[in-house]
Amino acid sequence: MTTTSRLLLLLSLLQSRRDWPGGLLADRLEISHRTVRRDVDRLREMGYSIRATKGPDGGYRLDAGAELPPLLFDDDQVIALTVALQAAAVAGAGVEEAALRALTTVRQVMPSRLRHRIDALQFTALRDPTRGEPAAVSPQLLLAVSTAVRSREVLRFDYDRSDHGQGEEMAGEAGRPPRRVEPHNLVTSNGRWYLVAWDLDRADWRVFRVDRITPRAATGARFEPRELPGGGDVRAFVSARFKGAETPSAPGGAGDWPCTGTVILHLPASRVLPFAADGTVHQIAPDRCSYRSGAWSWLALAASLGRFDTRIEVVEPPELVAAFGELAARYAVTASR
Repeated sequence: MTTTSRLLLLLSLLQSRRDWPGGLLADRLEISHRTVRRDVDRLREMGYSIRATKGPDGGYRLDAGAELPPLLFDDDQVIALTVALQAAAVAGAGVEEAALRALTTVRQVMPSRLRHRIDALQFTALRDPTRGEPAAVSPQLLLAVSTAVRSREVLRFDYDRSDHGQGEEMAGEAGRPPRRVEPHNLVTSNGRWYLVAWDLDRADWRVFRVDRITPRAATGARFEPRELPGGGDVRAFVSARFKGAETPSAPGGAGDWPCTGTVILHLPASRVLPFAADGTVHQIAPDRCSYRSGAWSWLALAASLGRFDTRIEVVEPPELVAAFGELAARYAVTASR
């Protein structure tokens, strides 16, 4: 193995884990301990911050340096980086142009073999139009909120709810105090960013849209993190809140919707599955299947079931039967006009 090849392999090993015993590096590279030390010194001269670690084995750790040295990516990392940079167009983080420039920079320094793979991986990332328009958030705001999450520091901010239809003014105006929260997680969904936090003044969990947040000066107060309801899974918690439930349902539950029901659709399961969304489908006959789903309200659930354009039999609950009756009356009035 040439010195250059050995240095690249050594660098790849140092990037793959936090600490490497010197003896293990020597065995992997099939060289002596003395050669490992010389190669580490060569990498340090190139700008890599490699610290010697103490202990029975003795070893090395690749740390972040003051300058960005040349980076080494394997094929899978290049593909992952390409996908991430192209998908940044729907992130709503205000980094679309920077992501495109970064992708161009990465492509320019890649060998032809990897450059062809990057060029072959072209796609367009789309948002779900039913989820509303994306809300742009500046990278600086994301960094400020994320820093508070990481440092477990109480966050104070004004929160704009003027377009929620609730008649609330922006916090901080007309004598309204700022919100004080213990930030727990930063979440992105369909081009919007959300902060999951414990509201100190309301003594409850809240989900805030980050684009409505205007941070105030930090207080420096620290906190011990609380466990999210439902087992601490932030994805399940936010998904439940979006559906109107306070906490995620237990395994095998009804999908967190406030109103859930079961019906029999006079269609094969194969025709229902493509439109089942988060509902569950079970075949009970060649031309019939059971379908369990949920919605914000019983009327919304009954209306959504009409999309299957077939005969519907309600299994349970009675509230869903009543909702179909109310919808039938409303539709009859509409048709008569």
